[in-house]
Amino acid sequence: MKYIAIDLGLKRIGLAYAAHKDVVTPLPAVLRKNRNQAATEVQKTIKEWEADALVVGIPLGGATEEEMRRRIAHFLSLLEFKGEVFYQDEAGSSLEAEEAMKGEIKYVRDGRVDSIAAMIILQRFLAARK
Repeated sequence: MKYIAIDLGLKRIGLAYAAHKDVVTPLPAVLRKNRNQAATEVQKTIKEWEADALVVGIPLGGATEEEMRRRIAHFLSLLEFKGEVFYQDEAGSSLEAEEAMKGEIKYVRDGRVDSIAAMIILQRFLAARK
């Protein structure tokens, strides 16, 4: 099964890919100008990588969960994706991504951290399925 992970943000959307349970690759992030442009670019990535399923990061618990679920559901409705959609707790994934990149590259808000966070989300999902 081929998976695309999505770390949905208001400014950037991190993406990662896995076709095998042990190898997850961050993909170029989508810099969000508006939701239609972002959905079109994410949909293009899903088709290009022939994804069977999406793994979407979501903050579980807390006051923001319901609002994020609503935003995520709306964004996913724009994708016209017919495969399975899974949700994975994203707690701490962005901090973990920033920590992993510390010292490697100058921190630039170009989406690399967001795609590393998507990679972490997908790794967690795949580990839980083993």
